Amino acid sequence: MIRYLKHFLLLLCASALPVAGFAQSSDNPVALVRAARSWHFGPFVSYGAGVGNRSQYHFVSAGMELGKALTPVLPLGPLSGQFELAANVMPVWDGFTPAPHLESRKCTDPGGGTSPCVLPVGGGTFSGVSITPVILRWNFANHSRRFQPWFQGAGGLIYTAHKFPPDVLVPHGESGGTSVWNFSPQGGIGFHWFQSARGSFDFQVNAVHISSASLGDKNPGVNASVWVQVGYTFWR
Repeated sequence: MIRYLKHFLLLLCASALPVAGFAQSSDNPVALVRAARSWHFGPFVSYGAGVGNRSQYHFVSAGMELGKALTPVLPLGPLSGQFELAANVMPVWDGFTPAPHLESRKCTDPGGGTSPCVLPVGGGTFSGVSITPVILRWNFANHSRRFQPWFQGAGGLIYTAHKFPPDVLVPHGESGGTSVWNFSPQGGIGFHWFQSARGSFDFQVNAVHISSASLGDKNPGVNASVWVQVGYTFWR
């Protein structure tokens, strides 16, 4: 037990030391930010498109992100890098779906069987807000002075003024069985393009799943969508 504890302490101490080849440099914005474990914040805009049976769905969002590197560069060979925790809030979140229409479905007969039927399905633009309170990001410790690549996983929450995604309309005109609350687990890749140690342009691509987790009677969701996000980050 003592031997394993010694190994753990040695590994912990080693992780706190600068990794060879990634030292701080006055003309290297990436290294300066990395060494300072800087806070960062900034605005962004996103565009998303559904895939598969949701290929006619499109999304637009805008918001602010805040984050901070929590560790020094950890020596993991080709995966050496720095762990970061971030979050964002999107006061603008819009989902664009096909207009309300009639759709062929299978309806349940009084006797328990099914038969073809035509039902009204909602659609149009759904507006709301979203928050992503947990973004777990791994910043790769590359040797570039301007580009900082990363990959990330995150989980978010979306609220829309009307139940999303649209489904069969109930008598009062609302989508039946879905929810105004949806969750958005996601993952993706991206990079910062540093102009200086104080600012960077940012680009990322995320795969996002949208689901109510059965908060409604039905959970049609958006199984997969691809989002492209651009923004600007201030580093402090």
